[in-house]
Amino acid sequence: MRTPRRRRLLVGLLLSPLLTGCFASGGDDTGSPSDKGSGSRLRVALAFPPTENLSPYGADATLLSRLGVTEGLTALDANGSAAPALAESWTRKDDRTWLFTLREAGFQDGTDVTADTVAAALTRATRAEPEPAALSGVTLTAKAAGDGRISVTTAEPDPVLPLRMSSPGLAVLAPKAFATKGAVDPVGTATGPFELTKTTGATAATLDRFDDYWGGRAQAAGIDARFIADGTARANALRTGEVDIAEAIPVAQAASLDKATRRETATARTTFLHLNTRTGAFKDAKLRAAARAAADTSALADGVYEGHADAGKGIYGPALTWAEGKRVQPVGRATATAPDGTSVTLATYDNRPELPEAAQVLKQQLEKAGFKVRLEVREYSRLESDALAGKFDAVVAARNTMLDTGDPVSVLASDYTCDGGNNLSLLCDKKVDAAVAKAEGIEDTAERQDAATAAEALILGADAVVPLVHQRIITGVDADVQGVLLDPYERTLVGTGTRR
Repeated sequence: MRTPRRRRLLVGLLLSPLLTGCFASGGDDTGSPSDKGSGSRLRVALAFPPTENLSPYGADATLLSRLGVTEGLTALDANGSAAPALAESWTRKDDRTWLFTLREAGFQDGTDVTADTVAAALTRATRAEPEPAALSGVTLTAKAAGDGRISVTTAEPDPVLPLRMSSPGLAVLAPKAFATKGAVDPVGTATGPFELTKTTGATAATLDRFDDYWGGRAQAAGIDARFIADGTARANALRTGEVDIAEAIPVAQAASLDKATRRETATARTTFLHLNTRTGAFKDAKLRAAARAAADTSALADGVYEGHADAGKGIYGPALTWAEGKRVQPVGRATATAPDGTSVTLATYDNRPELPEAAQVLKQQLEKAGFKVRLEVREYSRLESDALAGKFDAVVAARNTMLDTGDPVSVLASDYTCDGGNNLSLLCDKKVDAAVAKAEGIEDTAERQDAATAAEALILGADAVVPLVHQRIITGVDADVQGVLLDPYERTLVGTGTRR
């Protein structure tokens, strides 16, 4: 028997503080939907326009999760551990199979979340092209197991499957979302506190409060989202009162905002220099070593990022406190050779305004070392496919290493292995693949971290990637706004308690 809607709402109201309290908020998170501001809509400026029609299976997945539209079986808590979401609990049946017990919840189209619909949604994700980053190297089968449970089985043992299920790319959508063959439509088909009702190309989106949300009725009536790639324009929109929340404020604009409107968050995001190991000049390991030696990361942290970042130390930055004590020195580095005027193309994108400036400084550093550098700057949606196709010699890109799964090993599989779907360095090294595969099979958290840093040492030893800076993200929040979710993993931004 299904729980009546009223009882389900009461259960959600009791549970909602557990989720909205996972991350630091921009103000007092108390209150109820009957508060004075309950009817207000939130105006939000996001840095990255949709590139795939808001499909949850690619780069747009985090847009949906940050706006409170989608959710998966699990979520990440502040410690990076798996926390209940659409699944209220889970157990490991055997080495390859996990059982997730679903909570009483509904889709935004009025249908119920059931084991069959969840299994169908996860099956769709496994067939997506390209595959969600969280499934890189993973073969997964989902099916209903009875009693409100879903069985998820992997081809190989996966000790961090509950973490993997928290990925924004594995969001659960209603069957209606898949009505059109070859497409997925999140409009009115998700489960989060806000329902996507309208999109205007890559410029704006309208969301309304989903009153039947299992986690309780959101305090804001809805969200009017604008996608503003230009960082200065985002800051100006906040300064002039056009928006209430603006993500990724450029460090150059931070000082121009009132102190009360700035929120700085240590994140797991690192700016990397990816060197194309497959083709072109940097196929030569000695030239990659020369490029790595030329990069002055302290100058980038202090200059370009104006102290709002730390000099790069590895793939895992200081926001992951376990990494510092476990880091292993890079293994097998080649001896640098003189570039002697070798021509290279360096590319980056301008959605994060510090990146072009960092790339410009890096260009000067490389030229001082003897390279001849051509710099190309595009909007991210126009850069990604060419970067993955190896059309540049080097790419400066920012990456939250915990975004896809919350697991330190998974980012290595997706970004640095032969079959990785986000491999900007185009690295294909048997030793790296073997080290990552070994790490993937370890269940103990501490031992898994040790194995991850051992694999990191091989990747850095190949000079496939140069960690430039570990970032802190500045979010602009109007003084009247409370309850913003400042998430170090950059998966959430607004929730049931966000209001003005």
